[in-house]
Amino acid sequence: MDLSLKKKMKLALMEKMINYLDLYKKGSEALVGAGIADASLDARLLLEYICGTDHNTLLVHGDMPVEDDKAERYMELISKRAAREPLAYILGEQEFMGLDFTVSEDVLIPNQDTEVLVEEALRYVSEGMRILDLCTGSGCIALSILNYSNGTTAVATDISEKALEIAGKNAERLGLQDRYTAHHADLYELKGALGDAELGKFDIIVSNPPYIPTKVIDTLEPEVRVHEPFIALDGKEDGLFFYRKIVENVDKYLLSNGWLLMEIGYDQGESVKALMENKGFKEVEIVKDLGGNDRVVLGCYY
Repeated sequence: MDLSLKKKMKLALMEKMINYLDLYKKGSEALVGAGIADASLDARLLLEYICGTDHNTLLVHGDMPVEDDKAERYMELISKRAAREPLAYILGEQEFMGLDFTVSEDVLIPNQDTEVLVEEALRYVSEGMRILDLCTGSGCIALSILNYSNGTTAVATDISEKALEIAGKNAERLGLQDRYTAHHADLYELKGALGDAELGKFDIIVSNPPYIPTKVIDTLEPEVRVHEPFIALDGKEDGLFFYRKIVENVDKYLLSNGWLLMEIGYDQGESVKALMENKGFKEVEIVKDLGGNDRVVLGCYY
């Protein structure tokens, strides 16, 4: 075939393709119509995911043609987001503490508010410390602490074996698998073949346990209520069930002068603080998040 003819055919094909900017506008409009709060951002991130581009592409190469199969796949993902499937689950990852974590519907999506828990824990971490992460989920809390500290190790537990698979992938992804060990357990109680094993004692215990009262879950946004794992949300009748269990048995696993830090709901600070003080914790403090809401309760066990 004549080279000039081949070039003409290629140009004609490209003219039929939708360009990058127009495809973005189409996706953004669909998400706006579905009532997605961050419609423009989500539409851009999904397009970058499909095309392997970055945020500059929209500004500099908006006229770039997009192949039909990519455009079709993009609109499929737009439809998923319009149906309120969380963006992180569609992309399969979420940024947290400056790190990228693999996520699926088997784990909670790492939330910026939870970064407060990690930041507070890092204030008390020193080299050689041993950390226990209860309800580890994606592993984002313990793995972030390990990433930003030296010579530390972490043991993590979760009731969900599927969550533990995700946590293991994240440990490998971050190159922290030699410092992070995850076990199938109900908080401190190991399951399966390790059921009689001892966790030992730790310098720091951290946890983001289920804390939403059962009756409140049905009022949450569809992204949370429908897609995030119920078992990781449900804090039973008053939302305090797991805090009671953690605090009640903490003396078996926390060293003297060790710290317990837990994420809480916005209205649970005083209740969890009282639980800890009644157990003998000192220097109990409620820490607020960037929105001004109570987010973490921490204390030292003497």
